Amino acid sequence: MGYLVLSCSLNPESKSRLLAESINQCLGELSNEVNFLDLTQEKVPFCDGGDAYSDPTSVKLVEAVSEADGIVLCAPIYNFDVNAAAKNLIELTGRNWTDKVVGFACAAGGQGSYMSMMSVANSLMLDFRCHIVPRFVYALGSAFQGESITDPDILDRTKELAHEMFRVTEALKANS
Repeated sequence: MGYLVLSCSLNPESKSRLLAESINQCLGELSNEVNFLDLTQEKVPFCDGGDAYSDPTSVKLVEAVSEADGIVLCAPIYNFDVNAAAKNLIELTGRNWTDKVVGFACAAGGQGSYMSMMSVANSLMLDFRCHIVPRFVYALGSAFQGESITDPDILDRTKELAHEMFRVTEALKANS
């Protein structure tokens, strides 16, 4: 058991991947049970309600989600929502999200989408009884320079999210 950090962007120059890497590093300082999955490194099939579930990559994703106690979903925001790759991942792994602690880190182009992950959060809460960590990371492009997060507030928020994920997940594990 442990933690899973999911980088859901398919863009090779992804800003949300930088958030995922930062959170992965912070969680790694708190637990030696952290798994990092980058969807650019996987050939994830489209969820078709049938054969996609038996695809070897889908089976790998199901296993990773199933084994995690806490999951941080890192995704870009497109059209006021998390990207389609993140939603596809959730569709492929479905009930394996049940009772997980879930946090979010998102990169977006504008300030107006800061509540974009709420539809996914609501779905995970209602469909799978996930425990949503209310400390989201929402970063604009100005928080990054090249391959680095340069905004100290965003760096602090990634650390805070990792610590809160750890605190909540460990507390729930201790009481189960």
